[in-house]
Amino acid sequence: MAIDAYGPADLLTPHELPTPPVGPDTVLVRVRAAGVNPVDWKIRAGHLDGAFPSHFPLVPGWDAAGVVEAVGPAVVGFAVGDEVIGYVRRDDVQHGTYAELVPAPERCLADKPAQASWAQAGGLPLAGLTAYQTLQLARTGAGDTVLVHGASGGVGHLAVQVARALGAGRVIGTASEANHDFVRSLGAEPVAYGDGLADRVRAVAPDGVDVVLDLFGGDALDVSAELITRPARLVSTADPEHVTRLGGTYVFVKPSTADLSVLAGLVDAGRLTVHLAQTFPLAEAAEAQRLVEAGHVRGKVVLTI
Repeated sequence: MAIDAYGPADLLTPHELPTPPVGPDTVLVRVRAAGVNPVDWKIRAGHLDGAFPSHFPLVPGWDAAGVVEAVGPAVVGFAVGDEVIGYVRRDDVQHGTYAELVPAPERCLADKPAQASWAQAGGLPLAGLTAYQTLQLARTGAGDTVLVHGASGGVGHLAVQVARALGAGRVIGTASEANHDFVRSLGAEPVAYGDGLADRVRAVAPDGVDVVLDLFGGDALDVSAELITRPARLVSTADPEHVTRLGGTYVFVKPSTADLSVLAGLVDAGRLTVHLAQTFPLAEAAEAQRLVEAGHVRGKVVLTI
């Protein structure tokens, strides 16, 4: 599924394209499932034009789970037939994961967790790496009280579980009232977002919080700055200038075989579960993007191929 120009979801249509090139350190993956993330519709709409060189026809998607079809001559970590997951972010945007075949740099891949379905595995890489890398950057550890904004969403629901796995003593998660039971099931204490958030967090954590993972920017960052004991442990994926002014850190997730392997290990140990909001066949990728673009998704949306 590809686009020939930036624009609305309707432009995402079936294309018959040549088999992608396999470079010396590239793994060609036959995709079984591809996660759908907010960055996908932002790329489709042209919001990242200028941030990455882009080429049309453009296949969106940075998440994949599948089987190795071929390997370049310099690849040493994978062989034909291996089951893999990948955060396939290349240096340009063209050969994405909404496809039967995707060329993935070896550095983007890890072995698929055995205990995950293909759909769960396809939804893990980008959101899981975002959760893990931000919490690691904030030095999340034993006894910490962690505040996760958007705790029922794709990144947020994984961040709650990863924070627990890293030893956090308490996790507080913002979510709508309708998602509070879900957030509790993940191991977090839910609080409603919106006006009065700081008071609601203080009601359950009078001494403030040690770590904040922000996924929204704006007012959520200002509230977070009021609550956190050390601004350096405030991390945001949404608002680089604002979080830097507050003394925190902006994070843009990076491909990492080692980090993906940690996440896969947590899945296989029963400590991390990818909750699927909905799956769509590849041909319905436009509808899947519309759902993600509308927001309020509980867990992950995934394409099956």
